[in-house]
Amino acid sequence: MLGVQKLHLLEKQFSVPLVPGNHGLIEHLEKALSFQLSDNEIPVRLVIAGVDDGKYLCEVGCLVGNDLRSRSIDQSIFSYRQRRGTASGSFNTVFIVPTGVGAEVGGHAGDATPAAQLLASCCDQLITHPNVVNASDINELPSNVQYVEGSVLCRLLMGTVGLESVKANRLAVVFDIQPDEMIENLVLNTVEAARTTYGLDCSGLFRLNPPLELTATTSKSGRAIGEGRHLDSLFALLEEKADEIDALAISSLINVPQGMHDQYFRSDGAMINPWGGIEAMLTHAVSHCFDIPSAHAPMMESRAILNEDPGTVDPRMAAEAISSSFLTCVLKGLKQSPRIVSDEQNMTASGVLTAQDVSCMVIPEGCIGLPTLAALEQGITVIAVREGSGLIAQELAALPWREKQFYVAENYWEAAGILSALRAGIAPASVRRPMSRLAVETWPARTSTRAENAV
Repeated sequence: MLGVQKLHLLEKQFSVPLVPGNHGLIEHLEKALSFQLSDNEIPVRLVIAGVDDGKYLCEVGCLVGNDLRSRSIDQSIFSYRQRRGTASGSFNTVFIVPTGVGAEVGGHAGDATPAAQLLASCCDQLITHPNVVNASDINELPSNVQYVEGSVLCRLLMGTVGLESVKANRLAVVFDIQPDEMIENLVLNTVEAARTTYGLDCSGLFRLNPPLELTATTSKSGRAIGEGRHLDSLFALLEEKADEIDALAISSLINVPQGMHDQYFRSDGAMINPWGGIEAMLTHAVSHCFDIPSAHAPMMESRAILNEDPGTVDPRMAAEAISSSFLTCVLKGLKQSPRIVSDEQNMTASGVLTAQDVSCMVIPEGCIGLPTLAALEQGITVIAVREGSGLIAQELAALPWREKQFYVAENYWEAAGILSALRAGIAPASVRRPMSRLAVETWPARTSTRAENAV
């Protein structure tokens, strides 16, 4: 049992020496960070924010609590299991747009949904995460999309969990206590609307008192991150209700500087969404520790902010401008979020999707985290999209990809074309022009001797 330990979340920055050729990065990063984190700090999210002066600049979201490592959490985010071959019966794609990096496509309010719908049409199943399709009070998930929390998606690629489709989840909703009853009612009415319109099975509504204390901040690289406190009640609830809950939706206040809403909406999309970073840290911690699908929606701060007129906003922000509880997208996504299968024997059962079933991954160019490194090690084909990327760490081409494992697409139209070619078993280069001739090699290669040269 985790017990009451004053659990909290924070972000730490580390410099890790560069590896020649970028080989074996997962093991290298795990070893380097093991010397820099204390026993009461567990990493739940890692990003390589840049490469400079012979070092990887790493930003790590950590769950902190007394004796945390010796408690019920026995798996590291660096745990890796090599997949045994690849399954050819279906073509499944992972689509990631990292949260908090200001991606031009997918960095705002579900604005990567059209890209997800396009990519989903090119594969049997698309596995993606809330940041891609959560559009506040809108969620337009295609029927062949698996909605998976970011840390679970990472563990899928690392080979340590599988995903099992479900008809419906028993969804618990946790929300912050608020002095204004109207703010709470926005959450309650959203849940009731989900029950009556698309048959949500809500297994419990839980008001947290004291509330979570989440604060949005910014990392040195400019990423949206944050700090979180008062997590103890939430974790205790999940321990006690483990047998009654299949998925968890969280609605809580995220503290931002005064005037942030107005500044955000008037930035014409230039400002990184400040709320997403701490949301990702929280759900990574919850899903990592409890093997449960989770997602977070920021709670409306006050009536004054609810009544503000943001004006005509950047189209990518419009879903936020018309929403009140921001919770509908979370409820709809979690309703059928797949069950997490962590037992190695059960992962081999029929119908469980594992790393062996992943054919391809699509990600913005330059975004390097554990999912990218896992795909590299697993031999999963990766398509990096240049248009719409956000903060750039480095060119993904610098990683030691195998031949024809890595492709660069200029935009999501081109990414969809590459996906379609791969699914059809067609070499993508065969539909491009000009088409170069193949080089002919003599085998085995021989080095001529002096006697042969003299003849």
